[in-house]
Amino acid sequence: MQILEILFWIGIALVVIGGIGFLIAAFKTSILWGLGCIIFPIIQFVFLAVHWREAKNPFLLQVAGIVITLVAVYLFEVRL
Repeated sequence: MQILEILFWIGIALVVIGGIGFLIAAFKTSILWGLGCIIFPIIQFVFLAVHWREAKNPFLLQVAGIVITLVAVYLFEVRL
């Protein structure tokens, strides 16, 4: 069970780091993009589509974190 907890927290950390990186990319593009991504989360999808080159790495890091977290949760549930 120890390894699954570590895997879970690694996934959560990747999601958080990717989210921060996404906001940094938005603010580097424009302060309005950054504020828009904070205030209206749906704007993040627009930013991702319009500025794929800048937002690709943080977005994929978040996706990897979500996958790792879900795998850890699934394996934990299966073991019970």
